[in-house]
Amino acid sequence: MHPSAQSWLARRTSRAEDFTLADLLAAKGTTTVSVISPALDEAETIGPILEAIRTSLMDPAAPLVDDLVVVDSGSTDNTAIVAAEAGARVIRREEAFPEIPILPGKGEALWRALAATSGDLVVFVDADLRSFTPSYIIGLLGPLLTDPEVQLVKAVYERPLVEGSRTVPAGGGRVTELVARPLLNAHWPHLSGIAQPLAGEYAGRRSLLESLPFATGYGVDFALLVDTDARFGADAIAQVDLGVRLHRHHDEQRLGRMAAEIWATALRRLDPDGRVRRNHGGDREGQASLVQFHHDADGLHPVEHPIPTTERPPLNTMPRV
Repeated sequence: MHPSAQSWLARRTSRAEDFTLADLLAAKGTTTVSVISPALDEAETIGPILEAIRTSLMDPAAPLVDDLVVVDSGSTDNTAIVAAEAGARVIRREEAFPEIPILPGKGEALWRALAATSGDLVVFVDADLRSFTPSYIIGLLGPLLTDPEVQLVKAVYERPLVEGSRTVPAGGGRVTELVARPLLNAHWPHLSGIAQPLAGEYAGRRSLLESLPFATGYGVDFALLVDTDARFGADAIAQVDLGVRLHRHHDEQRLGRMAAEIWATALRRLDPDGRVRRNHGGDREGQASLVQFHHDADGLHPVEHPIPTTERPPLNTMPRV
């Protein structure tokens, strides 16, 4: 491990158990907190997550969380109904900047949700979690409320791969292990101590998040990480061990498309002028794709998937909504 990464790991890694609700409430003062959960057809899992936050962290007399928001990215199931019944404020993607056409992708939903909230601190929580406890929120807010130098906090957890009755310890996070971690080690070695660079659970200061561009697709988590480092340095980033994360897993082709989005996001930052990206099937206007193959009785069929590389501008450059 790079010496600076090893030093960072020792200084900037903590556990959720290191922070208590009482301590954070005392440190919070007038600071406000928004929790955002992007959701697309997550009616099966989102309810218990929201109910746990509302009942444990939103006591009207002393709330740790002031605003609980679900941004619905066009669900066709009852996600919005379940979320509202669980106590969340539900917004549709198009409600923020309705004059701007919607683009697909997780980052698009986060960018628009950020614009529709006002908390000084913002926590992002994926809606497909099957292992969520309120300690996730407490842990992620801990470094932000106790250390003014910290700008962004990433989650750390073990990610077992669950396939039916079979569980593979540490078998999840395949895009992390095969793409994100090698990229960090090769090009951002001082960040190689970050255990889960693609963690969907993280928290940041609004002043930071509104100053950064948002990749519209799956590359958003990676982009916010390396852009925070570029702006403030590695010591502005912390990580908190939340234990175990159980969630839905994707098939290999979907993972391949996710991986391509991570590569495109990284290449954009390694070569802002686009010279490298032209050699990888795209240009700076977001024209990238990934060819995958479907095999059936009639033979091998190529399928070309567009890879979103568009990035939304920092919110602090946009007119207020």
